[in-house]
Amino acid sequence: HSYLTLIGIDTLALRMERLCANALAVARFLKSRPEVAWVNYPGIEDHPCQAVAAAQFGGKGCGGLLTFGLKDQAACFAFINRLKLVIHLANLGDCRTLIIHPFSTQYVSFDDAVRQRLRIGPEMLRLSVGIEDADDICADLGQALEQTG
Repeated sequence: HSYLTLIGIDTLALRMERLCANALAVARFLKSRPEVAWVNYPGIEDHPCQAVAAAQFGGKGCGGLLTFGLKDQAACFAFINRLKLVIHLANLGDCRTLIIHPFSTQYVSFDDAVRQRLRIGPEMLRLSVGIEDADDICADLGQALEQTG
């Protein structure tokens, strides 16, 4: 395990730089889409925590994780099923872009009051952005959104 960790550490800074840039590009793309109800990513300019995130992360990016909402759970499932590049998987921080519907997976056993308090709704998707080309990620998300309506 130590050997594999050391191999991965060699390129960690480069991978983090790429996924942070990709996450910002994807967040901006999703925010521009009429099918998307909201986007939560501290790197976007109008996020209420943008200044704090920029200060805490030294302006190097805000990580690769973001959430966004569609109109309802059915739209989320249809969207996930239409993705071709983005992988439907519960992991975080992979080199590949991954998506999950938290309401029906990680938080399925939580009662409604807890999910509401945590702001985990049926319209929410969690995206862990990877290091693929940002245009390819956005193209895949875009074609899935167009088909989902």
